[in-house]
Amino acid sequence: MIKPIAVSVLVLSLLLLCALSLRANALPLTPSESAGKRLYREGLSGSGEPIMARVGAADMLLPATSLPCANCHGADGLGRPEGGVRPPELHWSRLSSTYGQQQINGRDYPPYTEGTLARAIQEGRDPGNNQLDPAMPRFVLSMNDQRNLIAYLKRLADDRDPGLTPDSLHLGTLLPSQGPLSEQGATVAAVLKGSVARINEAGGIHGRQLRLTIIDPGPDRVSAEQALDRLIDKDQVFALIAPLVPALEPELAERLERAGIPLIGPLSLLGTAQTSRQIFEPLPGLREQMIALANYAADSLRVLQGPTLISYTNDPGQRLAAQNLVQYLQDHAWQQVSLRAYDSAQDELPLGSRSVFYLGCGDGFSRLAERLQKAGQVPYLFAASNQVAGDLLQVPSSFSRRVFLAYPFVPSDWTLAGRLALTQLRKHQGLGGQHSVLQVGAFSSMLLLSEGMKQAGRDASREKLISALEGLHDFDTGLTPLLSFGPGRRQGLSGAHIVTVDLPDQRFYLVAPYKPITAMP
Repeated sequence: MIKPIAVSVLVLSLLLLCALSLRANALPLTPSESAGKRLYREGLSGSGEPIMARVGAADMLLPATSLPCANCHGADGLGRPEGGVRPPELHWSRLSSTYGQQQINGRDYPPYTEGTLARAIQEGRDPGNNQLDPAMPRFVLSMNDQRNLIAYLKRLADDRDPGLTPDSLHLGTLLPSQGPLSEQGATVAAVLKGSVARINEAGGIHGRQLRLTIIDPGPDRVSAEQALDRLIDKDQVFALIAPLVPALEPELAERLERAGIPLIGPLSLLGTAQTSRQIFEPLPGLREQMIALANYAADSLRVLQGPTLISYTNDPGQRLAAQNLVQYLQDHAWQQVSLRAYDSAQDELPLGSRSVFYLGCGDGFSRLAERLQKAGQVPYLFAASNQVAGDLLQVPSSFSRRVFLAYPFVPSDWTLAGRLALTQLRKHQGLGGQHSVLQVGAFSSMLLLSEGMKQAGRDASREKLISALEGLHDFDTGLTPLLSFGPGRRQGLSGAHIVTVDLPDQRFYLVAPYKPITAMP
């Protein structure tokens, strides 16, 4: 016969297991709670009507979409200090605690009820009728919006981010399997798969095994949007990792912010930068690499007087990067700067330039150099290594040591451990050294994801991952210069190494080591 005390222990254990199971498999949000979640995270009413908020002593009315609750309190409701303000935790168990509350300034007040919470949200007063911090907006809500928001706040603590279960972490990415970027897509896919396998074999992250879903974004913007929607809405991934999808550049940041999804990857290597709190890039983008080249050219080659030609392949990303470079040069005393879309099928080409900056992929770089040579022109040529590396040895030998390339990393950056880890991954995945910048970018992205999730802890969330990544300084990938991020910094590296090439001997020489860019456009 089981003793009473043993029965009690057994019952308590079963109840605990049930509670953990319910938390791990929380019931879906009701329509009211879902509407409250949208209001909390986006500042939008469930009816679709705009919500306003009063801000400051002057009661200035602003759209709540510009200052939703989640901006200060976090998507997880735990609050994050910013600008000297420390928003409190919003979990209902804390707000309604019968043991009383205490503000940061030490003032005590009673526990919240639904009524006093509604007053705090709309009038900025706590349950003791004390004025809340002036930084707290006072939201103008209908009764329905008020009920929805409070209903969601009661579920906030258990509203686990999609893609995260007690035993798994679901990641997603968009990589082309066809078209001009298919080879790059296959390379990145191999690195990501190898990295996931490596992490899982080591026990995962806080006991969670990683899952990776790879979707081909298709040939155009419409298909890419559909692929992204599938990852977010159907597959419900926790985060995106190292996608390669230039077609989404104009609206990707907005889509990520709306869904609250972090992205870690070298997004702007091939195109324009995406400025967003959700995006963390381990490597410098095309813009940063071209500026590093320009700074070297001005300081070491003394070519400010020009003429200078910026040539780009005619696609939106390259065109915008080229326009940004023109503006940067003009702002930094460069003279006689011209901009030209380059079409290798046309014979017409501006001549007489002392320096030529090239932005584009494929064999356009060597064809441009051949055209210049035939016309008796041998200017300095500048390009990002990841764009032209495969075409470099086709450049005429007369340009030897007149070609200068930006590299996010060089062999001297690689530690023994970093080199060994990448070498083993390449061996397991059947990879050579092709697209090495993309390989290191994807590998570093997985290292950042792993470190960020470890620091976020077992009770991780997207918001905690973002906060953890923001706090990384001098992070050692073993393959790059040390990476650093911050609340206003989303690129781990802001400069590049500058390398010149002896073309006949196929030898590379470092002429300027990595130096962070301090002057940005």
